[in-house]
Amino acid sequence: MPSRVSAGILLYRQHDGNLEVLLAHPGGPYFSGKRDGHWTIPKGEVEGDEELVSVALREFEEETGTSITTALDRLISLGEIVQKGGKLVVAWAAEGDLDPDTAHSNAFTMEWPPGSGRFGDYPEIDEVAWLSPTDARRRIKPTQIPFMDRLEAALTERVSSPG
Repeated sequence: MPSRVSAGILLYRQHDGNLEVLLAHPGGPYFSGKRDGHWTIPKGEVEGDEELVSVALREFEEETGTSITTALDRLISLGEIVQKGGKLVVAWAAEGDLDPDTAHSNAFTMEWPPGSGRFGDYPEIDEVAWLSPTDARRRIKPTQIPFMDRLEAALTERVSSPG
């Protein structure tokens, strides 16, 4: 298993009969002004032998201020991808709703600009938004697009074989 592993949740809803997904824009000065290709599912790194789904649920709450109330057996496994830097990301989808205006993230401290000796506190996530699948594919990190494809396939399968 790669040395860096993250787990996350792709929240989805039906809004006016159309699928929407919740994506997050990373906070901090490095991502300021970077839009398309930089959004992500809310996720965080796994430490030690933590259970992946538990990390995904915890990180979603830390990065949005909202907990997932979906029963674990209702989560949709979206599998895993490997990001450009080699980090393995494992994800699940959960149906739910969240008001982006009330979302709030935990913070981190970093030196900015690098080598300046000046440190600041920044939110891990500075914005969340509900997006159509088309808009989400434009904004999300390209390596995470398969999560969108897998969610749409799983939802299509649910409709064609209700159970």
